[in-house]
Amino acid sequence: MAKVAALEGLSPKAMDMGSECENNDKDSSEGVRLKKELNLMNGVAIVVGVIVGSGIFVSPTLVLKHSGSKGMALIVWILSGFLSMVGALCYAELGTMIPKSGGDYAYIGEAFGALPSFLYLWVALFILVPTGNAITALTFAQNILKPLWPECKPPDDAVSLIAASITCILTVINCYNVKWVTRVQDSFTAAKVLALVVTFFASLWYLFSGHTENLESMMQGTETDPGNLAIAFYTGLFSYSGWNYLNFVTEELKEPYKNLPRAICISMPVVTLVYTFTNVAFFAVLSTDEIIASEAVAVTFSEKILGVVAWIMPLFVALCTLGSLNGAIYTSSRLFFVGARNGHLPLAISLIDVKRLTPVPSLIFMCVVTLALLVSNNVESLIVYVTAVEALFTLSSVAGLLWMRYSRPHMLRPIRVNLILPIAFLIICAFLVVCSCFTSPTEVGVGIALIALGVPVYCIFIKWKAKPEWLQLACESFNIACSKMFLCLPEDSKDL
Repeated sequence: MAKVAALEGLSPKAMDMGSECENNDKDSSEGVRLKKELNLMNGVAIVVGVIVGSGIFVSPTLVLKHSGSKGMALIVWILSGFLSMVGALCYAELGTMIPKSGGDYAYIGEAFGALPSFLYLWVALFILVPTGNAITALTFAQNILKPLWPECKPPDDAVSLIAASITCILTVINCYNVKWVTRVQDSFTAAKVLALVVTFFASLWYLFSGHTENLESMMQGTETDPGNLAIAFYTGLFSYSGWNYLNFVTEELKEPYKNLPRAICISMPVVTLVYTFTNVAFFAVLSTDEIIASEAVAVTFSEKILGVVAWIMPLFVALCTLGSLNGAIYTSSRLFFVGARNGHLPLAISLIDVKRLTPVPSLIFMCVVTLALLVSNNVESLIVYVTAVEALFTLSSVAGLLWMRYSRPHMLRPIRVNLILPIAFLIICAFLVVCSCFTSPTEVGVGIALIALGVPVYCIFIKWKAKPEWLQLACESFNIACSKMFLCLPEDSKDL
């Protein structure tokens, strides 16, 4: 341990912005580094696995409630998938132009500088990542416990305990081995798509039995208020959230220039089709009133169509959410790892396990923050918090793409999307953000306040270099203690 104890000069890397033609696909065999272990199918499994989670079982009720009719709800689902596809293509250009892990954090930093990228990291730390993970973990717990409490809601304490337990178990798996993570992800992704396809064919059997009354007058009651339609799109887009998660792990993707856009182009149409068919299945079996009154639309669906084996649907939902949570933990931990590597979080979070080559401190840190948020059970409010703030920073990333098209026209771009796509995506995101300010002013106001709070935090802890010596020594002691505790070293260190 002598080498670890001697690391008095631990310091973050520079943010390394402005490179015109940087190639990060260099040899990763020197020093302690995260290994490139993700192939194309792993990439597809991550995107599909992260997206297809709790959203498809939580959002149908909310989308129908705010769109007013089944026909408009289906339009919202299809357009949400199309909008997510457009956004994903824009991110394919960003990901191949800036082949760094961290997703939006890296792109906003490259385009606009350190402060905006820190604000994204700051909000991701307290809202986007842990809240999304908490929603998924709570949904898993509620559904895995549902067969034990078929006639009532499972106890809140039991739900929170199960959610916390599965979060910790998946964190341990992610700490141990990346190959284990990808195998778990591949298996659960295949299983969850199969489960949703079975759901669709069960609804076809119901329709062919002569039950077509629920698909009549599909457009009756359609909502025309822009604010309610914006909330419907928000809840639909929440179910598609995760299409940019592969960009968080670009540095671990084999041949990212080829596999990143291919994974996006394969996974997004698959998810859109699966979501559309699943909603058609729900709408064919359940009436509008039944869906809106249901707290768990998939469970209500199974009780009506599956009879004595209705208990299997909560297990399907749990299966979907488990795979989604696993993928989210794996990818989002790399966001905090990169942020700490650039000096925007405590350096200890950027350390890498010398034996397993995984960012153990980052994973543990994210697990602790997620556990702290598991106390909230108001899923609808959490969705608006997450989607409103995420849309704002997604808008910033795409604005950065357009800005770099103008300010850095000679930058290497292996993929160059038609200019109409980022402009259209920018306008739609701006519309959704503005509408949400009127329909959910409290949630959006809290989100903006948290973003603004990040400015003084940046000035004090990042920008201010002349910190007291005692504070610098305390930070160095903390970093050294974490390095010893987890047997971790900074990236590119060659021995222990």
